Amino acid sequence: MQKIDVVAHIHAAEGNEALVREVLEGFVGPTRAEDGCLRYDLFQDISDPLKFTFIEEWTTEAALDKHGQSAHILAGRAKLEGKLSGPSWVQRARRIL
Repeated sequence: MQKIDVVAHIHAAEGNEALVREVLEGFVGPTRAEDGCLRYDLFQDISDPLKFTFIEEWTTEAALDKHGQSAHILAGRAKLEGKLSGPSWVQRARRIL
């Protein structure tokens, strides 16, 4: 099994941090229940509350790809349209140590 780790950075547009946080928090429960999800944790930057980060771990790339097309993620993305300062930055990686 080749686990996949993900670091996803989301930056709310000024004045939208409460809405963005609400939407992102709504991803956590359903995602943790998905097949293949080993870790799905949400963080908010201490010095800049507009910045959010997900740290994720998945059993396979297929599970991660399926997550990206899940109903709750697609609905949340629609709610975030125009509420972010720019595109999210997502890194998929394999742990080497």
